[in-house]
Amino acid sequence: MGTLPDIDTKQRIEQMIRSFYASLLTNDDIKPVFANTDFEKHMPHMVAFWSFVLLDEAGYTTNVFDKHVNLPIKREHFGIWLKHFEDNIHTQFTGPKADLAIQRAQLIAYTFENKLKAMGKID
Repeated sequence: MGTLPDIDTKQRIEQMIRSFYASLLTNDDIKPVFANTDFEKHMPHMVAFWSFVLLDEAGYTTNVFDKHVNLPIKREHFGIWLKHFEDNIHTQFTGPKADLAIQRAQLIAYTFENKLKAMGKID
């Protein structure tokens, strides 16, 4: 088996996102959080976000937290989300961008959890 690719193109970013949510949505604890999410509609936004994060592409200006603040998120969902995200990256990708994706996902989870806690939305 050859070396795994890095997440260095928009096509690989879309692959990362699609496989991540395919895996995540097999988890019965977190599936209800995304019950009303149209992933095909949101795919271009998610690709734009991760292209901004990993490829330094301009153009993403939406506040990611605001898009998630009203989802029925519970404290335990952050660990589930991160585990699926990290496992997804490790099975498909390797390299500096893959490492950066994991670091950013950890920071996003930490930030979201603490903002939701400060707002009294989770305990």
